Amino acid sequence: MTLLYDAQLLTLYVGICLFIACVIGNGINILVFSKLHMYRTNPCIFYFIMGSIDNMFYVCFNLPIRVLSDCYRTDIFRGSDVWCKIRQFFLFVPALISVTFSCLAIIDQFLVTSKSAYLRSRSRIEWAHRISLVVIVFWCLYGVHVFFLYRILPTTKTCGSDNPALAIYSPIYLLGIICGIPVGIMTLFGLLTYRNIQRTVRLAELRFDRQLIRMTSIHVVLVTVSLIPYGINRAYTLITAGVVKDSDRLMKESFATTMVTLGTYLYYVVSGLVLLSPYV
Repeated sequence: MTLLYDAQLLTLYVGICLFIACVIGNGINILVFSKLHMYRTNPCIFYFIMGSIDNMFYVCFNLPIRVLSDCYRTDIFRGSDVWCKIRQFFLFVPALISVTFSCLAIIDQFLVTSKSAYLRSRSRIEWAHRISLVVIVFWCLYGVHVFFLYRILPTTKTCGSDNPALAIYSPIYLLGIICGIPVGIMTLFGLLTYRNIQRTVRLAELRFDRQLIRMTSIHVVLVTVSLIPYGINRAYTLITAGVVKDSDRLMKESFATTMVTLGTYLYYVVSGLVLLSPYV
């Protein structure tokens, strides 16, 4: 029972700290960078602003629900299939939107630091607006399947899915789509951007561009540290779903799940503070 109590305390206090940090960091980002014309017309900063909006929504919607559920055993769904589906949708889609904006930010840095005039011309705020709209619509449509797979399970009376296809898809989504592909894209274009800067003395001397490069590099680390452990944990849970476990093992696994789940929120919180620190 000690681990269960520790997990509840961890969720409560860490959850409160993460919530406050998210609101302050991402909130100031949105206010400051939306008012300054220089930042509003920079595609990379625009992607970071969109990411901040998405991150704040993700944390403010999902984290309080987790704290209420884990610490106070409060079921806000109250057996409602509709709320169950909505919760899963907003766990799924904003996470994809957030990492996509991080990828777009570093791709834009590659374009703007390129020696090719054609590639530099692709870094335009008008394009950033259109691409952002496409990203949001695409991932919302992609996440529609959640409404067909999740429901209140009659056996456990909890929100979940008994669809066998989801057991195959979940590890692919967590380790591939939400972790592997974004890390690969960020690493690739981060290295290409670094090469561009090293080849161009003028860019190497620009403090503003160096700050953007540093921020995008930190995003790669954040995805790796905060999201990949959760993906591995979920894959382990699915693989061992049919294994008979004693109460001690179940308690330890539950505590580990609590830790890595809270760790996922670090990405959505810290990324906002990383963006804020060089400019405010």
